[in-house]
Amino acid sequence: MGTNTPIDSESVRALAALLDETNLTEIEYAVGDVRIRVARTAQAVAYHPAPSHTALPQAQPGAAAASDADHPGAVTSPMVGVTYLAPEPGAPKFVNAGDIVSEGQTVMLIEAMKTFNPIRAPRAGKVTRILVTDGQPVEFGEPLLIIE
Repeated sequence: MGTNTPIDSESVRALAALLDETNLTEIEYAVGDVRIRVARTAQAVAYHPAPSHTALPQAQPGAAAASDADHPGAVTSPMVGVTYLAPEPGAPKFVNAGDIVSEGQTVMLIEAMKTFNPIRAPRAGKVTRILVTDGQPVEFGEPLLIIE
């Protein structure tokens, strides 16, 4: 922000509230030369009480996520947001594991800043795995699904 630009505290509060709603770690908003970035430390995000029976399985997906991101068929998130696997609640999913997709076909939505952004298949192929769940917060570059 320029030195003469006043801080828009309402925008900062709105972005901070959006972080809380979506469990994201950071968000950035820019209009012209004015840019606002709100981030929280990993410690604040780390507080998610979970039942003790899920603690062991959660340790394993971290290793799998790293290999999924390196998979040549991985479709990664182009933004920070929340995933939606269907066009609206109760509707069939855009795609399921095993479906054949064509290049440019919508495979899911990512909601960011109250806008639903279609995620399109970058190539034709078979969806072998969907790596996210409906309503899951995702980070930039996080693998969403695998198309082989």
